[in-house]
Amino acid sequence: MGTVTDRLTQLRAAYLEMPGLRLNAQQAERLYGIEPTLCQPLLDALVDARFLYVKYDGTYARASDEEVRE
Repeated sequence: MGTVTDRLTQLRAAYLEMPGLRLNAQQAERLYGIEPTLCQPLLDALVDARFLYVKYDGTYARASDEEVRE
């Protein structure tokens, strides 16, 4: 499982390694094996840190991606 910090690092690394990655919370939970009660707060923390943003369709994207935000 890993610590909260480990999971946060895992999510950040995924977005850094895969430019253009777009996942909703449920997809991130399944892909990275993160419990639902932990995944949403992790994603929220990355949004608060301005590393990610939430798109209109509920997916999370890296804030520095060059794509125009929808």
